[in-house]
Amino acid sequence: MSATPGAGGIVRGALALLRRHALRVYATSLAITLVNTVPDVARQLLVYRDPSLLDALLVDVVGFATGLLAQLWLTGALTDVPRTGRIRTAGAFARGFATALRAVRTSPAAVLAGVVLGGGVSALITLPPSIAALGADGVLGPLDAPSAAAFTVATVSDVVASWVTLPFLALVLVLTAGSTREFAGKGRA
Repeated sequence: MSATPGAGGIVRGALALLRRHALRVYATSLAITLVNTVPDVARQLLVYRDPSLLDALLVDVVGFATGLLAQLWLTGALTDVPRTGRIRTAGAFARGFATALRAVRTSPAAVLAGVVLGGGVSALITLPPSIAALGADGVLGPLDAPSAAAFTVATVSDVVASWVTLPFLALVLVLTAGSTREFAGKGRA
């Protein structure tokens, strides 16, 4: 029996899959990102003029939760990509949840590497335009009624960051969860 691939091998594998199946994977990621943008923008609009730090934190908690749901759904939709290259949307959320749990149990280091690398890329995409539009205080704290243009710039940068990084972490989770099954002889077609 072979050893389970390390975090570096899983990250490289996820990047290779992204290159090989870019059109389908990123089209699916765009769809779920746009669906997630509706509650994401709505939650920000609820506290648009409210400078309360507590409200801003609650909005961030809701944003994290909706982002997590989008991540789990996309993970489930991409579970067949390593074997067949196909996207499977039916039952994606349940499959994504199970895949994420299996990945965390299999290799927390690989999952952490995916989160850190994806988060770093997301920050590079999101922070510069958001800070330029909203200012550092607006990015870190309550929105405090930014202009429509500044709000739009920050929202678009968030959408782009999610669209680009969600598939990477999804494939890291899929590969990590699948590595145990493959090496145990259960994942071979």
